[in-house]
Amino acid sequence: MSAASASHSLINRSIERVSPELVQAAAKFQAAILADVAGRRGTLHGRVQSLSPSMKVAGPAITVEVRPGDNLAIHAALSIAKPGDVIVVDGKDDLSCALIGEIMATQAKVSGGAGIIIDGAVRDSHELAKGDFPVFAAGLNPCGPTKSVAGVVNAPASVAGASINPGDLVVGDADGVVVIPRADVARIVELAQKKLDAETARIAEILKGEQLRPSWHEKELRAFGMLAEGEAL
Repeated sequence: MSAASASHSLINRSIERVSPELVQAAAKFQAAILADVAGRRGTLHGRVQSLSPSMKVAGPAITVEVRPGDNLAIHAALSIAKPGDVIVVDGKDDLSCALIGEIMATQAKVSGGAGIIIDGAVRDSHELAKGDFPVFAAGLNPCGPTKSVAGVVNAPASVAGASINPGDLVVGDADGVVVIPRADVARIVELAQKKLDAETARIAEILKGEQLRPSWHEKELRAFGMLAEGEAL
């Protein structure tokens, strides 16, 4: 295989994305709600956090796999991403060098990107945290990256412990990031609304002083030997 064809094969320009309508529908829910109804799976490791608690992101994933400390493939991803996309980078939890900073985040924002999520380090954190473009990262480092190692754009990836395919939905907020497989988003959105309605009603009960304890807890305590039969709290 020639160098040109090898390079081409590492950048997939054509992916099927979760629809804008489903992105909009999912974006109104907390990542925690979506994670619960998705079976309590699909979340990135808690080390990946937003630079500001007010940041929230939702959109189809552009996946990027890089060698630690090198951001060449991220530049390629920024060039092919479409408005509304979220760049999701498998940075190997390497914090030795920042993979992006203010310049690349500004490029992504002006190009219409929805956000950047990196299992790795970023820099210019003060400027990024004050801005309105969502950036999630595993840590910070002032050291800049190299741009000399091939990576992969838009291939199935594992990012901070979560499996993710190009075009899958990613939603991130102050609690962290959850991935929803593209084909499952409509079902998850429907379940999320039901859970939100139930939780809203439960909180209203508690605030009124009605049934402060959850209705299920004594049964479960007995089932696992924490309460004897007939014993009550």
